[in-house]
Amino acid sequence: MSTGEMLGIEPLELQFPFELKKQISCSLHLTNKTNEYIAFKVKTTSPKKYCVRPNTGIVLPRSTCDIVVTMQAQREAPSDMQSKDKFLVQSVVTNQGATLKDITADMFSKDSGNTVDEVKLRVVYVSPPQPPSPVPEGSEEGSSPRPSVSDNGHIASSEFVAATRAAATEPKEKSYEASDLLSRLTDEKNLAVQQNAKLRQELELLKRDLSKKQGGFSFIVVLIIAFLAIFLGYLVKS
Repeated sequence: MSTGEMLGIEPLELQFPFELKKQISCSLHLTNKTNEYIAFKVKTTSPKKYCVRPNTGIVLPRSTCDIVVTMQAQREAPSDMQSKDKFLVQSVVTNQGATLKDITADMFSKDSGNTVDEVKLRVVYVSPPQPPSPVPEGSEEGSSPRPSVSDNGHIASSEFVAATRAAATEPKEKSYEASDLLSRLTDEKNLAVQQNAKLRQELELLKRDLSKKQGGFSFIVVLIIAFLAIFLGYLVKS
């Protein structure tokens, strides 16, 4: 708080969380601890940059007054984030029962013979507040455990080896099953071909024997031969 004789002023530094292209406000608190009516006026070295509401007024005896200082949105930030702007709060004792319309510029002039109390305030830019960090994944109660991860983002070595072995074993097992099935089918086909050849030989011998004994083929022999041909064709296809 200031050491002014008329008004206590707090704070003595106007702190603005500086952000580009955004209006920023801070509050100024005036306290009248006297039994007098105190008129005040707030001035700044950069009137186009700041808006002060109210910039003039009267603080009643044993009362307080809050002022809002708003910095207009800035397109550029100072290179060193230091502000050279200043504020001046002037206060003077006025008549009992005075109102806002009774305040004039001459009241705050030292040439008028009035005792004018002046308190200078400086402007400070501060970093804007940071948003709270999000809750890390997996930290919620009841969440399922996850594989441990090392600092460089890889799965722990023991788990990685186990996963690799499992991935490598599965396709190998499937490959063995397929190879075994193919081998069995090949053996069955070879056996069928051999049986087919043997049956053809026996058929030829049968035809020769019948031809010698009867001098030709009977109807029953033709049926037998047709049946054997169909059976042999089925074995070859399978």
